[in-house]
Formats: sequence, structure tokens, C-alpha cells
Amino acid sequence: MIVWINGAFSAGKTSAARELIDLIPNSTLYDPEVTGGSLRYLLPQKRLDEVSDYQDLPIWRRLVVDTAAALLAEVGGVLVVPMTLLRQDYRDEIFGGLAARRIPVRHVLLAPEETILRTRIAAREEPDVPDAEQRVRQWAYDHIEPYRSALGWLTADAHVVDTSRLTPRETAEAVAEAMSSGGAGACDIVQTPEPTAETLAAGVLLFDDEDRVLLVDPTYKPGWEFPGGVVEQGEAPARAGMREVAEEIGIRLDAVPRLLVVDWEPPRPPGYGGLRLLFDGGRLSGEAAARVLLPGEELRAWRFASEEEAAGMLPPARYERLRWALRARERGTVLNLEAGVPVG
Repeated sequence: MIVWINGAFSAGKTSAARELIDLIPNSTLYDPEVTGGSLRYLLPQKRLDEVSDYQDLPIWRRLVVDTAAALLAEVGGVLVVPMTLLRQDYRDEIFGGLAARRIPVRHVLLAPEETILRTRIAAREEPDVPDAEQRVRQWAYDHIEPYRSALGWLTADAHVVDTSRLTPRETAEAVAEAMSSGGAGACDIVQTPEPTAETLAAGVLLFDDEDRVLLVDPTYKPGWEFPGGVVEQGEAPARAGMREVAEEIGIRLDAVPRLLVVDWEPPRPPGYGGLRLLFDGGRLSGEAAARVLLPGEELRAWRFASEEEAAGMLPPARYERLRWALRARERGTVLNLEAGVPVG
């Protein structure tokens, strides 16, 4: 299990985490900042210069998951992770990756009053790093506004502890009590285990009267997606798409959907790739769209999007698949793709 302690910079996460491992039997502190620091020795300087925060590097998010899983396999028990996560898509990616490894996460937000937070930032010292105090303080000040903007989803997702008048020990005791009482329950994110070989997946495109396509926003990975999922053993791909549509958005299709594209997704470690099929599920009436029902643990939102809007919502490979599926739908044909590019 992981206890993820979130909060603004200088909210007292690391101090509370150090106290917490004394209160939770068989617990270990894992600070993902160590992973971030190691990237200076792993990546070319040119790549590092492209970002202002190592959290923006996909390798950091992947390594956080892999390191946490490896640590738990090595020492067992509970990992206490003090780390600021202000972007919901990064939270989705990391917590979803942990869920895929069957590692439950309890998400706790330390939330002191802003005036107290600013006082703590002003008093912050960095004795081991010459000339770093002003730089670190400014970094913390600069992230108050992003933290304030993230409070909407943070407070909905995490168990909130007001640390305005608590010492680090008292904060740790409050977190430990919330865990034992169930106040800080495991996150609802669920995810199928990561594949160990190539997979076959089926997605279904559903349209409104304006020919906008229905997209869903998964809680466990970044970017929007089409309703669909992995085809189970012995299952027909089109039927798998119908099953996933029913499970994900509560819509039962009356007819087997028509195939639009077959896309071979090449392996990109750690992913194995495989075949990705998109089917045409037809139009949803306004009445049918009103019946869309999302499972909160898997999907947080849905919407109809134009092709242009979808370009900014879908990851690039997924958007190319959609783009060619729309062309196939217009032409009444089926397209064979390799990595999103038509062949044959």
C-alpha cells in the first residue's frame, strides 16, 4: 500500500512523512524527488533543458511507478510518499500505473491556510545548498497559484488535513488516525494489469446529430479516449466493443458495429503494442445521450467533440487513429493502418 502525501511546496509533507513512518508499522519513506534528481545523470542536458520541472518528463512519472513497485516488492509493508502533484493528468498516470500493479493508494492532502503557508515559505532554509534559499523560496511562491487552481480536484480526490496549527508529529498522527478510521480510504482508480504481450483492443465511435464523436476521460491515465477496451480471450472484437460501451457509459447497442480501421500499434517499451480496432457505433439520440452513466472509479467525464477539438484532447497516436476512422466512415470503407498511417 502507498500513502501519498500531497500538498503545496512547503506544506510540511516530508516532515510529516518522516514522523508517519514511526507511527505505521513496517513502513518506508520513498521521496520521488530522489528519482527526479537522478535524471540529471541519466538524460542528455538537451532533454533536461526542454522542461522546467522534472514532473513534465514522462520518464519521471514512469520511474516513480516502477520504483515504488520495486520498493514494495523488496521491503513490503507501506510506502509513505511525500510528493506534490498539482496536475490531475499526472496524478491519473501515476496512480493508474500503481493500480495496474494492484497497489492501493491512499491520497492525503496537507492544506494549511495560505497565510501560514507563505510564512513557512519565507522561513524556509536550505543549509546544504549554497545560494539556493532564494531560488527555492521563489519556486514555492510561484506554485501557490497552481496549487490554488488544483484545489478543486485535489479536495475531491484526497483526504484533507488542515495543518495550519499542527506540528509535523500532530500532522502524522492525524494522517495515521484517518487511515485507521477509514477516513483516508483507497483511491477508486482501477486498472487492468499491464500486458505481458501484444494485446487486441476494440473501441467504438458514437456520434451525435452534428457528427461529433463521443470521448471519455479516464481517471487512470492521461488524455481522453474512446469507449472500449481489451478484447478478452475467446471474445469477438466487435462484441467486446459493445460490452465495453455498456460497462463504461451504460449504453447498450442494438446492432453489431461496423469496422472502420485496423491499426497496428508498434511496441514502445514498456508497452507491447498490438492491434487496435475502431468500430462505428452509429448516432446517439439526445434521449440516449441523456442516459450516459459513468463508473466514477474509471471515468470522470464524457463529451461530444468535433474532429478539431479531439486533436487537442487525444494523445497524438489516438488522434491519428480517429482521423483515419472518420475518413473510413465518410467513404464507407475499412482502412488498414500501421502506427496510425494507412498502408496497402
